Amino acid sequence: MKIHIINGPNLNLLGKREPETYGSKSFEDYFRELQFAFKEIELSYYQSNIEGELINELHAAQQNGVDGVIFNAGGYTHTSVAIGDAVAGISVPVIEVHISNVMDREEFRHVSYISKNAAGIISGFGLKGYELAIKSFKL
Repeated sequence: MKIHIINGPNLNLLGKREPETYGSKSFEDYFRELQFAFKEIELSYYQSNIEGELINELHAAQQNGVDGVIFNAGGYTHTSVAIGDAVAGISVPVIEVHISNVMDREEFRHVSYISKNAAGIISGFGLKGYELAIKSFKL
């Protein structure tokens, strides 16, 4: 099984930015833990702060034959029709993940352009949400 994790804007700052909301661990450190915990799964990871690059990565996931995408689009979740269209345009199942509970935050974060076409949504479990998403693909 091949699962590709795609993280959007500002997630390169995990461990530094708002640790009370996002924790104190970098995603790179956490990704190594995921690789160790799920040795039987080929995990890959990509992060960009640029909307078009995230769309290209979603398209590439399908072309590269991944079995699933775990996608945290960050703030683009709530603003990008184009990213929502990209998720709708691929046949690879996408799990939408958010580290914080977006429903417990500002009103504008309650809207997602991704959710309608996602296979599932995991929100509010911290970094553990990525682990839960991986496990959901194994069901």
